[in-house]
Amino acid sequence: MTERANPWAALIALCVGFFMILLDTTIVSIAVPSMVKGLNTDLNAIVWVMSVYLLTYAVPMLFTSRLGDRFGPKRVYLAGLAVFTLASLWCGLSGTAETLIAARAVQGLGAALMTPQTLAFITHLFPPAKRGPAMGMWGGVAGLATIAGPLLGGVLVDQLGWEWIFFVNVPVGVAGLVLAALMVPDWQPRNSHSFDLPGILLSVAGLSLLVFGLQNGQHYNWGTVAGPVNVVEVIAAGVLLLAGFVVWQRYNRREPLLPLRVFANRNFSAGTLTSVTIGFTMTAMFLPLVIYVQDVLLLSPTEAGLVTAPMSLLSGIIAPFIGRLSDRTNPKYLVIFGIVALAAGLGLIALMARETSTWWVTFPGLLLCGVGTGSVFAPMSNVTMSSVEPRLAGTASGIFNTARQVGGVLGSAACGVLLQARISAGMASSGGNQAQALTDAARETMLLPVAVLLLGIIAAAAMRRPAPRPAPAPAAARA
Repeated sequence: MTERANPWAALIALCVGFFMILLDTTIVSIAVPSMVKGLNTDLNAIVWVMSVYLLTYAVPMLFTSRLGDRFGPKRVYLAGLAVFTLASLWCGLSGTAETLIAARAVQGLGAALMTPQTLAFITHLFPPAKRGPAMGMWGGVAGLATIAGPLLGGVLVDQLGWEWIFFVNVPVGVAGLVLAALMVPDWQPRNSHSFDLPGILLSVAGLSLLVFGLQNGQHYNWGTVAGPVNVVEVIAAGVLLLAGFVVWQRYNRREPLLPLRVFANRNFSAGTLTSVTIGFTMTAMFLPLVIYVQDVLLLSPTEAGLVTAPMSLLSGIIAPFIGRLSDRTNPKYLVIFGIVALAAGLGLIALMARETSTWWVTFPGLLLCGVGTGSVFAPMSNVTMSSVEPRLAGTASGIFNTARQVGGVLGSAACGVLLQARISAGMASSGGNQAQALTDAARETMLLPVAVLLLGIIAAAAMRRPAPRPAPAPAAARA
C-alpha cells in the first residue's frame, strides 16, 4: 500500500506516542529523591529503574525495526503503544523497587516496538525534498519531551505522588491509540525478513552484562558479585559477547541483525556515532542536576522542574526552524553548533554551581543546553537518514534509534556509578558536609557528558551534505 493521505495528521498521531516514550526517559529523574523515600530503597535501585527502561528500549530495537518491515509499521506501532500503556499502569501500582524495575523493563519493550516505526513512517510519508520540516517536528518533539520530563514530573510528584509520573501515560496512551488507528495509513512494506536469533541473543546478553557491571560496580565495591565472579569479569564478558556479536554480523550471510554494509555510508556512520554521544548526554545530565537542585538548593520537585522549563521551551521553539534550515544548508554545521552549545551549557553549570548558590546560577547554562538540544536532533536525523537507500530505511531507523538509546543506557550507568563514587569520596574528604559533597559530586559528574560530546563534535565534522534524491513517482504515473 502506498497511501499518503494527510501525512502531517499521521505524523502528529505518531508523535503522541513518541513524545510519551522520550518523556519517560527523563521524567523519572525528577522523582528520584521521592522514590528513594517512598519505596524505602537506595539510590542504586532507583538508577536501575531508569537504566532498565533504557536497556530494554535499546537492545530489541534492531529486531523490532524488522518487525515493522515484515508485519507493517502501523500494526507494530499500535502493539507497542498498547504494551507501553499497560506497563505504565503497572509501574504506578508497584509497591517495591523490584516490582517497579520489572514493570519498567516491560515498558521499555513497548517503546522499542514503537520508535523505529515513527522514523520509518517519515521516510515513507514525506519525499526527500520535503523531509526537513517533518524531521524538524520529529526533532522538536524529541527535544521537548526529553527536557520537559522534569517539569511535568515535578508537578505530578509534588501534587499527586511519584506514582502519577506513570499513571499520566494511561489516558495519553489511549488517546494515542485512537489517533494512530484513525490517522496513520496501514503501509505494508512487505519485506519478508529472517530473524537473526544468535545476533539477538549475543547483543542482549552482551549489553546486559556490560550495563550491569558498570552500574553495580560501586555497589559491589568493584569486587565479588557472586561466588568466584567479580565485577571486572562481568564487564569483560559483556565486551567479549558484543565483540562476538559484531563478528557474527560480519559472517552471517543470510540476513544479519546489524547489516554492517550500511556503515559504508559515511553520513550514516557519522550520524550514528553522534547519536550515541547525544543519547549519553541527555540521560547523564539530569541525575546530577536533580540531586544538586533538590538536595543542595532544597527546591521542591515542582520548583526543580520549573528551573528547566525555559530550556524545554527554547528547545521546542528552535527545533522546527532548525529542521527547515537543514534542507537549505549543510546540516553538519547545525549539528556541530548544537553540540557545542550543549557542551558549553553543561560546562557553565558545573563551573557556577556552589553549595551556597541559588537556582539562578543554573539559568544561563540551561538556556545554552536548550539551544543545543533544539539544534541537534532534526539535522542529525535528517543527514543520517537522508543518505540511506530507501530499501534499508527500516533497518537504518532501527540502528540509528538503537545507537541513541545505547548511548542513553551507558550514560545512565556511567553517571550513576560516578555520582555515587564522588558522593562517597566527598563525604569523607569534607568531614560529613553533605551539601559540599553533593555539590562537588554533581559538578564533577556533569563534566563527564561534556567530555563525551567532544567525540560527537569530531563525528559530526565527518558528515557531508546529503546528495538530493529524486522524489518517487506517484503510483498512478508508475502504473
